[in-house]
Amino acid sequence: MKKKYLAIYEDLVEKIREHTLPASTLLPSENELAGEYATSRETIRKALDLLSQEGYIQKIHGKGSVVLDLNKFSFPVSGIVSYKELADRLKLDSKTHVKGMNVLEAGSDVHKILKATDESQIWKVDRVREISGEKIILDKDYFLSEFVPLLPREICESSIYDYAERELGLTISFAEKEITVEEPTEEDAELLDLEGYSSIVVIKSLVYLEDTSLFQYTESRHRPDKFRFVDFARRVKT
Repeated sequence: MKKKYLAIYEDLVEKIREHTLPASTLLPSENELAGEYATSRETIRKALDLLSQEGYIQKIHGKGSVVLDLNKFSFPVSGIVSYKELADRLKLDSKTHVKGMNVLEAGSDVHKILKATDESQIWKVDRVREISGEKIILDKDYFLSEFVPLLPREICESSIYDYAERELGLTISFAEKEITVEEPTEEDAELLDLEGYSSIVVIKSLVYLEDTSLFQYTESRHRPDKFRFVDFARRVKT
């Protein structure tokens, strides 16, 4: 049975996405929501915390929770979340298009990035993420085949991480990430709906397994107007 706070979260998400609760408006108070959903303030607080984490609302001290503009979607920086997991969580109208799959030649730049030998096989998949009819993300993923063998197209269209964890028994643990803003390449212009934008936000990630084995390098290339990247930081006094 679904937890109460998740059911409340999903109901509020639906109201926000359908503009029953428009951007820039205040949500009802915790007490009002507790009465509306016949639950405790603690349960409401959990639902609101999740809304905040996922970029639907901004909590303002002394004022309440303000609904954010959904034209931008929140992508976590520090966490490791597959695109499918994120699309399902945010209830995005999303499609994935596999644009190419191939095995890299020995001695490529990616061999160096993944610290692989010339004998190691690395394969690449390019995927375009379409949201609400617009192609706005190009994901370029490279895998060491000793960990993740070349996969069928249908798995790449769904979730490589889900397959790696469920079928291959891998434990994906942590990543090193770098975020840059770059000029779009010819490939970006060809595959994405850039709408005249002259920059691309690029997240480069090195992804490691639980035993610290480096198994994946990825470049996630985003049209800048639709996405914001979020993280949580807490000041620690020394």
